[in-house]
Amino acid sequence: MEILISNSSDKPIYEQICTQIKSLIMNGTFSAGDALPSMRALAKDLHISVITVQRAYEDLTRDGFIETVSGKGTFVAAQNREFIREEQLRIAEELLQKAAEIGRTHGISYEQMTNILRLFYEE
Repeated sequence: MEILISNSSDKPIYEQICTQIKSLIMNGTFSAGDALPSMRALAKDLHISVITVQRAYEDLTRDGFIETVSGKGTFVAAQNREFIREEQLRIAEELLQKAAEIGRTHGISYEQMTNILRLFYEE
């Protein structure tokens, strides 16, 4: 598993880890039951604190993406398709909100914005 950490990012490291693991799960790179590295192993690979990885794994567990089996390790959880769809919808809403703010701020009409979205959507 390749996770890239950016020290110049405004996101905390644990959040960068969460985002990248979620992405790997949602795009099908990881499937239900696939093993993830232990917290210690991932911390060592990324040259970060185990506590940081622990925070990321706790958030991923809370959100239903991974599960830890005592004595066996951490695995990708069986995903609820509706949950994945909701997560993707949330991401799309955030990006569209940013696009709408740019449009309003710079005088781009609603019609122009919808035409742009339609072009990208129909590609």
